[in-house]
Amino acid sequence: MNAQQLSHRLTRVAHHVPKGTVVADIGSDHAYLPCHLVLNGVVDKVIAGEVVKGPFESAQKQVQQEGLTAQIDVRLASGLDVILPEDSISTVTIAGMGGPLICSILVQGKKQLVGVERLILQPNVHAKSIRDWAVANNWGIVEEEILKENEKIYEILVLQKVEATVLWTPQQMLMGPELLKEKTAIFQEKWTRESDQWKKIVALMESTAQTKGIIEKKQGLIEKIQLVEEVLQRENS
Repeated sequence: MNAQQLSHRLTRVAHHVPKGTVVADIGSDHAYLPCHLVLNGVVDKVIAGEVVKGPFESAQKQVQQEGLTAQIDVRLASGLDVILPEDSISTVTIAGMGGPLICSILVQGKKQLVGVERLILQPNVHAKSIRDWAVANNWGIVEEEILKENEKIYEILVLQKVEATVLWTPQQMLMGPELLKEKTAIFQEKWTRESDQWKKIVALMESTAQTKGIIEKKQGLIEKIQLVEEVLQRENS
């Protein structure tokens, strides 16, 4: 993978970046996504943020090699702290992290989200935590994607600020309001896999001491299994 040839996952993240916006890419790693966006004329300015010195230096090197130092500013800071008011950031991308970590970045950087119009988030796991955050903070999901790359399944969530509180059903919160509309083969594969794994965990719990914590966790898993199987059975009937 390089700036000219992104992975399928990052190519789809790039697809959701509106043309002409000012982007902050958080956890930019080698800055492949920012370089790709500028090289392909999608945007003119990107802030590439990294919290770890090694990836920060790799990003700097990549931007220099591409001759894009005037358009891409690589900064070393934690999460959204890389964003300054004068940057006028309108789009934030965060890809390749767990959902809870992405949420913590959004929570800690709440002030930096003022003026941001679009969040493009690609969690590796636990996308539901992002939906929970979105509901609590008046962000709506305008697009979702589910894709498979190197035998791993990823989701992409595109959020925009809304005025009214968003209300989703438990199934929509868990599986994605937009993804539920299409229920692609990859969607079905993901949730069949998840449901099977939860069933194995529940079976193991049956043979352990039934403490209050175990009972509550088991019940939570059973409820998720039921939500998923309602969708899968409806689709296959």
